[in-house]
Amino acid sequence: MTETISRTTSRADIRPAWRWLAALILPIGPAAVALLRFLLPYDTTDSASTITSKIVGELDRGSVVLWLGYLAFVTLVPGVYFVGRLTRRSTPWLTGIAVCLMVPGYLSLPTTASSDVFAWSAGTAGLDQASITKVVDVTHGSVDVAATVFVVGHVFGTILLGIAMWRSGVGGRWAAVAVAISQPLHLISVIISSHPLDLIGWGLQAVGFAAVGWAILRMPNDEWQPLP
Repeated sequence: MTETISRTTSRADIRPAWRWLAALILPIGPAAVALLRFLLPYDTTDSASTITSKIVGELDRGSVVLWLGYLAFVTLVPGVYFVGRLTRRSTPWLTGIAVCLMVPGYLSLPTTASSDVFAWSAGTAGLDQASITKVVDVTHGSVDVAATVFVVGHVFGTILLGIAMWRSGVGGRWAAVAVAISQPLHLISVIISSHPLDLIGWGLQAVGFAAVGWAILRMPNDEWQPLP
């Protein structure tokens, strides 16, 4: 007699944990940049010598800025992924363009911050400001390219992602508007050297992404990710 034994393999449903992870990560990156831009000891339009002087003059503040930068580096791209994961269902092309702009932009951030890291390290080591400025003032071409990719990618990409949120209804219309206008406000703040406006701009993106996170938490597991 041949007996057939059926074995049922049960796997834990990790979709609730996955949704919680998404909701927690979403606002962290923009919020970190909002605080970073507000605490930045210098204005982006300052000369290299002035930037060096301000960084060396406030090393503790500069250290906080660098930690916030690292927190942003590791959370911004996952945040874009989680928003795009939802908006692509109804606006695939718009979402695709937005993601293709924002991800390279965010991945370029560490390169653009390299001079700040050097200035802080050199200042902490006790090097004179003239020598630090001389090094900081000489940049590799990749830094200029990274800066361009970051500016174009995160400004235009975020606007498009906000439009995708509006069309898909993800997070609510108010959240879509907050995200869409966040980076134009940031760009204006850089031009006029307003740290409070920069805080508001990136803060709006953080709030908009948090709204998407809240929507994810309220979403049924099968809507978030249907089982195969």
